[in-house]
Amino acid sequence: MFDRLSAYAPQALAVLRIVAALLFILHGTQKIIGFPASDMTPPLMSLFGLAGIIEIIAGLLILVGFLTRPAAFVAAGEMAVAYWMIHAPGSLYPAMNGGDAAILFCFVFLYLIFAGPGAWSVDASRRIPA
Repeated sequence: MFDRLSAYAPQALAVLRIVAALLFILHGTQKIIGFPASDMTPPLMSLFGLAGIIEIIAGLLILVGFLTRPAAFVAAGEMAVAYWMIHAPGSLYPAMNGGDAAILFCFVFLYLIFAGPGAWSVDASRRIPA
């Protein structure tokens, strides 16, 4: 029964890509423009400002599936840095240091580097059939 579900793997991958990108973009907009509601609006030319810019730009690229692999590479790297620089010094346990999202984003984006964008993407529509 579950073997039949494999036919929908490209669409499921696209849904994972789209949902992860939307959430990632929200993390960026929260840092840059304070939306959704946040007390944090760091200077644009700070480490947090740079993180917000990366999250918005890479998130938009991943959302539409354009240059997905390079954008996911940058996003995964940013999340690894975020975890080890910001979260891990507080505690090694993600549930204690608030770094669960950073770890999850990092590994979802690592997966996208290898799996590609899936269906419903600019990258997929640009491929030339063999």
